[in-house]
Formats: sequence, structure tokens, C-alpha cells
Amino acid sequence: MIGIPNMLLNALAFLTGIVILQQLPLLPDPTWSLLLLILIPWVLFQQRLRPLLLFVIGFLWALFRADVLLSQELPLALEGQDILLEGTVDSIPEILDHSLRFAFAPQRIIFKSQTWQGPQRIRLSWYRPPSLKLKAGDRWQLLVRLKRPRGFMNPGGFDYEGWLFRQGFRATGYVRSATANRLIESHWYHHPLDRARQYLLEHMTPLLADSPQRGLVQALTLGERGAITPQQWQVLERTGTNHLVAISGLHIGLLAGLAYFLGRRLWSLQATNTLTLPAPQAAAIGAIISALLYAALAGFSIPTQRALIMVGVVMLAVLVKRPVHPLRTLAFALILVLIWDPLSALAPGFWLSFGAVAVLMMGMTGLRPLPHAKTLGFSIVPYYLGHLWRQWGKAQWIVAIGLAPFLLYYFQRLSLIAPVTNLVAVPWMGFLVVPPLLLGALLLIPFPLLGKALINLSDYLLALLWSVLVWCAEPPAAQWEHTSPPLWLFLPAILGSLLLLAPRGLPGRWLGLLALLPLLLAPPPRPAQGALWFTLLDVGQGLAAVARTRHHALVFDAGPRYSERFNTGEGVVAPFLRSQNINTIDTLVISHGDNDHLGGVAGLLRHLPAKQILTSAPEQLPWTHPKSCIRGQQWRWDGVDFHILHPPSTVGRGNNHSCVLLITSGTQRILIAADIERSAEQTLLATNSDGLAATILVVPHHGSLTSSSPPFIAAVNPKHALFSAGYRNRWGFPKPAIMQRYLQQGAKLWSTAQHGAITFHLDQSSLGKPETFRQSNRHYWTGN
Repeated sequence: MIGIPNMLLNALAFLTGIVILQQLPLLPDPTWSLLLLILIPWVLFQQRLRPLLLFVIGFLWALFRADVLLSQELPLALEGQDILLEGTVDSIPEILDHSLRFAFAPQRIIFKSQTWQGPQRIRLSWYRPPSLKLKAGDRWQLLVRLKRPRGFMNPGGFDYEGWLFRQGFRATGYVRSATANRLIESHWYHHPLDRARQYLLEHMTPLLADSPQRGLVQALTLGERGAITPQQWQVLERTGTNHLVAISGLHIGLLAGLAYFLGRRLWSLQATNTLTLPAPQAAAIGAIISALLYAALAGFSIPTQRALIMVGVVMLAVLVKRPVHPLRTLAFALILVLIWDPLSALAPGFWLSFGAVAVLMMGMTGLRPLPHAKTLGFSIVPYYLGHLWRQWGKAQWIVAIGLAPFLLYYFQRLSLIAPVTNLVAVPWMGFLVVPPLLLGALLLIPFPLLGKALINLSDYLLALLWSVLVWCAEPPAAQWEHTSPPLWLFLPAILGSLLLLAPRGLPGRWLGLLALLPLLLAPPPRPAQGALWFTLLDVGQGLAAVARTRHHALVFDAGPRYSERFNTGEGVVAPFLRSQNINTIDTLVISHGDNDHLGGVAGLLRHLPAKQILTSAPEQLPWTHPKSCIRGQQWRWDGVDFHILHPPSTVGRGNNHSCVLLITSGTQRILIAADIERSAEQTLLATNSDGLAATILVVPHHGSLTSSSPPFIAAVNPKHALFSAGYRNRWGFPKPAIMQRYLQQGAKLWSTAQHGAITFHLDQSSLGKPETFRQSNRHYWTGN
């Protein structure tokens, strides 16, 4: 029999092999995975070498699974082409502003009358969907344009390409308006589970049409979180309760536990039942069925699969009458989850789920047993409740301390009120909101009146809790933001938090605090006096840049607003600033009123205040009380000079009225030309003929043919020409002819589409090599 330490060691060895594979920029030769055929039988008979063998098996198993996914790559010849797909709608279509978004599983990929091999799962958008309702399981023929998975690549940002990879999407695209689009067949039995979930969602939507909590209710019931608003996400993040709207270990575990204890009690009421099947085994079956039903309602998403495995391991031990040792059970569940899905180790939720269980096991050990009921007299019930409440409160602080390093590493922020809010929110949601909500969803079709009553009851209870969470989220001190720690601080911090949570009596527990303090207090790097750090962010087809001096930060444009649910000010610029430990914008410059420059402003200012806003389009930002940018404005920060070169007056609008900024650090200069075109370039040449030379130029208008005239390029004479453009954007920016002009001038070319965020570190005399985030942060799934 393997001892408990051996089981844990084996699980950690298997996990370590998988994690190391996920850090590689390129996959090794996949034929190495054939060694699994030898190593798996060998590991069963080699106890001494088992951890080492499991480490290698974990690495090779992750290699095999990764190669299977990467082999489904979209051929480059098909990118941007009109392609005919025949296949199945593979998810519940998500209704966006004026479009649909859904997963599609193609059975045939046709291009130029030939059948091609390609992705088995594609994420599609349909911007002008047909009047015919799109249903999960329907077989369609669609004319589409596809591209390989591509996302923004910025420090502190969300790895969209990694998320697509974990979900199995190997291409994204959109449906073209064409007569070729047609429904082939529609049968409920093709995707019965998703079809049933969609049917429930369609019946719940009108029922909750006037409820502000509609998105939260749908997330708790069906795992569909698309209707949760950005403001609601912000409240959840600030209160540390965003895990409550994810159907994962918490909700499924609470439901399974509730079903187990209720089932055991009810089964024991009839003596003959226990003769047929012991109450613990009957209750375990009921718990597994409850967990299965909830996971099915959520569509067996990846977090629910993980939770289901963990619950199944515990209940299986009960069924076979084996002792449930927490540490052994956790290790066994970890191995099963990684066998089922080795890519789950890429998700923050994986580490937070297993981490929460692990720290609770460590921190809640050594609890004093309750006194016997006879010694308590009439105070037994209040005493038991008080004891339970104290232990529940202790659990919240244990989780908060134990997960703090992970939360800072992944999200660069901590909710300081999470232990208090979760103290109330978790039992409120788990015992008062979710059970009637699930029962109401199941009864909504056969018994609509009863189902509606239960759903409305849950919605009312959720509204009561939500009002409390909104109030708790308002104080600025509710959340603390800090730069993501480097790995050399992160790993000791994990050990430090575990040491703090160790059982009483262990000498040196206070040393854990010393290991945590550098994580919390270590100052992030910043420019020296007179130096400048400049980053051109990857916001797709738009512009956003950040200039940092030692004590100040300037943001130039905030990128586009893509939809009601996503803008780059909130999704790219704010996370980048947080990752650099910037909490206030000293000056925000919005060059002009086009969406690809101004669209992210509102989202950015929801997260960080700006002391001063300059823009050439103040009429479009009246709520921010901006000042007009005009030629001649200048200021100096920490030995670095800033000059507004354009526009010459406040009269005008459009591209040629864009703000143009020149930043000077010693002999190094950066010129940000926004969207100016030839006429504005001529104005600049006339008014600044001797002062346009710059080491770095953010190329005007994304490399359009309307800009970058030869005289302008000659006057600037940049060493580095930076293009802010989206990957395979519909305008074809930057234009090849414009790129050729800069090459002929001797400039090195950089593009956010190819390089992600581009960062230069300038001091007063030298210019270092730029850091391109797509290359420096490359993983094997990252696009070139």
C-alpha cells in the first residue's frame, strides 16, 4: 500500500511534469510520447522510481495531448479566404449586441471545390444572423472567413490564445452574408444536453427580463455568464466573490454535501432501507447523482468536470467503504483530473480550486472536538452554532492567506474584504439561492408555475445579497492592487503562506510572514531619473501607448471599444498599468474622437483616475472635463520633456486634428503621430522643420496610404518605426508600400500585430533593444 506521503509525492511529480511542458515556447518532437507505452506499465512495478517515472509520464502525456490539438491547425492558405463549412453548432449560441457567437464543429471544410483537413472546433461570430433560430446540435452549411487563434499580447493581460487553446478552438472567424448559408437538418437528439439547456435558457430569459440579476442567475443555473455586466464583474472582483458565479468545486461540492447529509438522514428514517443498503452508501449515490445533474446543467464545462472528479473520488471511497483520508483523496483527485485534462493546469481556476482545498486541510487540522452534549446543558444549540460560525470564519481567513500569492500572481489584486463577504455570501448562495434555483430550473418545464415561483424566490434572495455586495465594494480600500510578483518571490511566498497555516505548536511559524512580506512590499522596478519607459500596447486595430518616468505616467489613447462587453481601456490598458504598479494616470491624451483611439476611455477611467485629460475632441468626452490639446503645450517630468506639436488650434476635427506628442529623454526622442494624414504632416513640417527628428516614431494612421509622406519620413528619420495594427485587419494596415518607405529610410519595423506590446527603455544617452511581448512571453500555442 502506498503511504500518504508517497501518494502526494506521486501526484506532485505528475503535476510538475505537465507544468514544465506548458512553459515551453516550442513543443518537442511528439514521437517522444510513444515512450508512454513503455513507461505506464513500468511505473506500476517500480515503487522507488515511481515519482521520477510519473514526472516523465506527466511531461509526455501533456506533450501527446498538446500535439493532438496543435495538429488541427488551420492551414495558412485558408486564412482570410471564403470557405464553405458543413458541421454542427457545438454550443448554446451567445446573443451579443447585434450578433451571435457560438462554437462550430465542422465535418467538412471546402475551399475551391476541394476538401481540406483543419480544426475540429471553431469559434464563430454571425453579425447578421438569420431569422431562423440557431440551436445547439443543428447541422448547417456556412460560408465563413477564418484565421488562426489570435489575441492581444500585453503584460498583465488576459491570454486569449491560451484560453482558446484550452477550450479546443483552433480557429476563429465570422459567417459571411451569403445564400450558401442554410440549415441542413435539426434534430433534438444530435446534442440533447445542450439543446435542453438552451430550451431552459430561452424560458428563463423572459421570466428574468426585468431582473438586474438575470446574468447572475443564468450563470448559477446553466453556467452561461455572457449576460453578466462589466459593472457586476467589478463588484464581484472587489468583494472577492467572483468564484460564486462559476459552477465549479464550491457549488457542486456544497450541493453534493447537502444531498449527502439530507439523503443519509432521510434514508435512515425507514429501518428497512438500511437493511437493503446502508445509509452512507445510499447518501453517496444521491450525492453523485446531484453533482451529475448540476454539472449537466452547466454543460459539463471544464471546471465542472474537475469538480465532478473530486466529488466522485470522495463518494466512491464511501461506496466501497474505504476510509476517506483527506490528503490521499486530494492527491488521487489531482492525478485523475490531470489524466482527464492535462491542459487544466494552465487555468488559474485549477490552482485556486486545489489550492483552496489544500490550505483548508492544513489550516483546519488540530481543531478541538466539541464537548459532549451532556456537559453543555440547555446551551447546546447556541454553542454548536457559535462553534460552527467561528470555524467557518476561520476557514475564510485561511483561504484568504493561503491563496493570496496565487491571486497576486494571476490577477495583480487582492480583495481585502473577501474573508468578510465570503463569510456571508458562500452559505447564502450555497444553501439559500442555489438549491431552490436548481429545483426551479428542473421544474420549469413540467410544472411551470412552481418552477417560476422557485426561480423568482432565488432571484429575490440573490438581490438581497447583491445589495450588500455593492455596498461592500464601494470603499476604495476594498481592493488592493499590486504588480504581479516574479517567480523568485512567488514560490517562497507560497511556502510562507503554508508555514503560517501550519498547525499550532510547529516552531518558527512566524517565519512564514517574513517569506510573504517581500511579495507584498517589494517595490516594482521603475525608470531612473531622466529615463523613459515607453510601451506601445497591442490593442488590435487601434492605438494605446504608455510613457513612464520615475514618478509619473502618461497614457496616449485608450484603444477601441469592440462591444458593450469589451473595450481595450478596461481589458488591456488598465491591466497593463496594474501590472506596472501604476494606480493613477497623471496625464491621459486622447488624440481624436475615432473609436479606435477613444473607445476605451470610459472603461479605463472606471479602474484608474486621471489627473489631467487632453484631447482634440473635448465635445465627445464632456463627462471627463478635459482640456483641449494645442500646439505649444509642454511640461517636464523627472528630467523628461513632453511637447504637444499639433493641432495648431482648437478649431477642427477628424484625423488631421489629432494630438501629436513629442517626448524627449536626453538625445532620445519619441514622436507619437496618432492618425494625422498628409495635410497635417505638411503643417508639422512647416512649423517644426528642425524639430521633428525622432529615434522612435509611432507611425501615423496605422500605416495607411493617406499618411507617411516621403518628406515627413525624411524629416523624422526614425531608427524604429512602430505600427499599431490588428492582425489581418480588414484595411490591410500597415500597407506594404508604406513599410517599404520606412525600410528605405533605414528604419527597423515593429508591429503590434506581429510582436504584441513593444517596450523601449530609454535613458538620456542610449537606446536599448525593444522587448516584444509576443516573443518574450511565447508558449507553444502562441501564434507567430
